[in-house]
Amino acid sequence: MINNKLLPKLSQNLLEILNDDEYYDITIEVGNDPYVKVFRAHMVILNYRSPYLRRILSTNKKKNDESLTHIKLPYISPDAFQIVLRYIYGGRLSLEEYDPPDIIEILVTANQLSLQELIPYLESFLIENQTNWMEQNFDLIYRTSFENDSFLGLQDYCMDLISKESNKIFNLPSFSSIPEKLLILLIQNDDLQISEIQVWEYVLKWGLAQNSELPFDSTDFSKDDFNALKNTLQRCIPFIRFHNLSSKEFLKKVLPYKKILPKELYKDLLEYFLDNDDKSSEPRIIKSKIIDSRIITFQHAELISKWIDRLEIEDKLTTSYEFKLLFYYDSHDEFNIEKFRAICKNKSRTVIIINTKESDEILGGYNPIKWKFNRSYGTTKDSFIFSFSNNDDTENYILSRVNYEERAINNHSIILSFGGRDLMIYQYNGKLKTVCEKESYENLIGDIDDIYTINELEIFQIHEVDI
Repeated sequence: MINNKLLPKLSQNLLEILNDDEYYDITIEVGNDPYVKVFRAHMVILNYRSPYLRRILSTNKKKNDESLTHIKLPYISPDAFQIVLRYIYGGRLSLEEYDPPDIIEILVTANQLSLQELIPYLESFLIENQTNWMEQNFDLIYRTSFENDSFLGLQDYCMDLISKESNKIFNLPSFSSIPEKLLILLIQNDDLQISEIQVWEYVLKWGLAQNSELPFDSTDFSKDDFNALKNTLQRCIPFIRFHNLSSKEFLKKVLPYKKILPKELYKDLLEYFLDNDDKSSEPRIIKSKIIDSRIITFQHAELISKWIDRLEIEDKLTTSYEFKLLFYYDSHDEFNIEKFRAICKNKSRTVIIINTKESDEILGGYNPIKWKFNRSYGTTKDSFIFSFSNNDDTENYILSRVNYEERAINNHSIILSFGGRDLMIYQYNGKLKTVCEKESYENLIGDIDDIYTINELEIFQIHEVDI
């Protein structure tokens, strides 16, 4: 049996090798101007301890003239590298002597060097011993944890705090600097312990902070000022549940900013609050005439709901559907097909919504059966595809129901497809594309053979709710 009491001596000897001036065979230049440090090390140790360094060294073989190997790591912090290098040699890391920001740097460096065994150790230490600091610096923790898929412990911590104690984040001194994605996650939360008017005020505060040049008072805003604020908040506004406001709150707090609201939303809210002057503020609830979408409005969702129930446009809805967002893609983000399929596989009653970079059109489809991704065709008589010619209204549309039921849903190797290529989504050169042809559905919903780059993609699963 190995006696672990002997390991400290091994660790000490290896650290002595690191500090030795005679036997090193590689120099490592770390950092960028103006802060650069050069470290001496030993290729054999680096090769076996760090998969990342092993890959670099495989292309930097030692030359026949016995000259030293020299590599550069410009995107790594020299101070953090020094700490991690001692861990690589000695297998020891005493975190109590470092401040939390230093530990974050060490965590990032460990990930860059592919020291995967070190990551959960560092995450656990932060979560268990630096709770107050983590909360006060939540924006940093959030940004760090979601920069890649390695920091699963920190990601879980962030999502747990967002879900259970999101009010702490609203009250951070650094709230105005949190990323947009985090703000949207917060305002989507159904369990916020603040009123909807406070949610609106926080969103406004964040938006105004991103446009510090705007006047303090909205009555002094120019048209360009309103447009700037509208562009900043366009992704957030769909998640504000304005129908939970009182009439007075809407009048005093929202109406002064009416120019930043989408036209359809403003018309709907005006009708809602003018219809009854007894509107009172309510707790945050899920049932709202706001759909969690950055592409379509409640009016689009209502029309799609009628199509699902095979109603005419003038008919009154007999069933109300909640559109639950399953998946969102933005062209600025990298598309992860494995994650996409894991989310959508075996999901039924889904609505696909697309907007493209080349057009104001909205394209979409409804699939009542499960997505299988098994290179087969799904049979249904109830699927349909559609398009709206302008993303601001619901008047000009094309509805196309399935003709060839046995080929209604295409589960082949492309991303998603209705029919053969009636509405097809696929990946090309790292970008999502869409194309429309008339094969299995009644009508062509887009320009035939025109290939568009997808700007945003949303996938909803619909659930019946009481009206």
